This record gives sequence, structure tokens and C-alpha cells, in this order.
Amino acid sequence: MGTYPDHTANLVALKRIEGQVRGIQKMIEEGKYCVDILVQIRAVVAALARVEDAILERHFEGCVTSAMEGASKSDKQEKLEEIMMLIKKFRKI
Repeated sequence: MGTYPDHTANLVALKRIEGQVRGIQKMIEEGKYCVDILVQIRAVVAALARVEDAILERHFEGCVTSAMEGASKSDKQEKLEEIMMLIKKFRKI
């Protein structure tokens, strides 16, 4: 494969998420109220979804577009199969 898109812009969000997860651990250790813990967990899930969306978008804009514009029919087929695999995985969540 060729070069991959740069995802370093997502590191700031991932580090923030890491801090949120540590905060949830601390809330559990301190015996905080269940609903408060659940709200923080939902915030982490939403933040991860935003990172996932950003990386998926970059994948479509870069890797998939490049394969579809290329001359290789096998590259195109491989990317289509990859997209279908991602859709199937995401639907299971």
C-alpha cells in the first residue's frame, strides 16, 4: 500500500478521552452516583464516535478515493470489500 492519511490531529481528542476515562475510574473508586458515572461514559462514547467519524472520513477522502481513481480493478474491488466489512462491523455495535 501507499501512504496513509495523517491522523495526528485526532491525538488531542484521544488524550482528552484518555483523561475522561481516568476520571470515570476515579469516580468508581470514590463510589460516585451511578447516573453521574453513566453520563461520563456516554460522553466518552460520543467523543470516540467523533474521532471514528473523522478517521473514517479521511479514509474515504484519501485511501478510497485514490483506489477508485486508479487504474487497478483489483484495488477498486479490494476497497469496496473493505468498505462492506467496515459497514458490517459498525452495524454490530
